Amino acid sequence: MTRLNLLLVAMLLFSCVWLIRSSYESRHLFVELERAQSREHELQSERERLQLDKRAQATPLRVEKLAREKLRMFSATPAVTHYVTEAGAASAPTEAMP
Repeated sequence: MTRLNLLLVAMLLFSCVWLIRSSYESRHLFVELERAQSREHELQSERERLQLDKRAQATPLRVEKLAREKLRMFSATPAVTHYVTEAGAASAPTEAMP
């Protein structure tokens, strides 16, 4: 009978230790989950901000302004349009293609 009692006490102690370990692991995993969800929220906010910045950077007015300032480009108007013609195109004989 004493062996049975000792076996039951050992099983009781083992189950207590297992329960404490499981509770600790559960709390640890829950904290990790909350941290991951918090990080996900931060990353989602940053992604939305970056998409907004990207849309703001790509507006046609901003692109035109950068083209004028950095690339020194300008709009084509009839006043600044130059027509280029081939000088020798009218006088040069055309060869027949084989």
